[in-house]
Amino acid sequence: MDSNTQVTEGNSTTERAQIAGDDQLSAFDTAMDCFRQYTKERPETVALWALGIGFVLGWKLKPW
Repeated sequence: MDSNTQVTEGNSTTERAQIAGDDQLSAFDTAMDCFRQYTKERPETVALWALGIGFVLGWKLKPW
């Protein structure tokens, strides 16, 4: 089996595209890779932002 065709589960989208020979990635895939990396480095910051955004949206969009 050729080593270039093997894709492990832990590879990022960028690594998978390079292995597959794809030269261009979409902006969304690149942004998601950056967000996933940031989330792994600073999970507490991302959790606080998500909580804050959810609180504000829930407060502003309340059904009554």
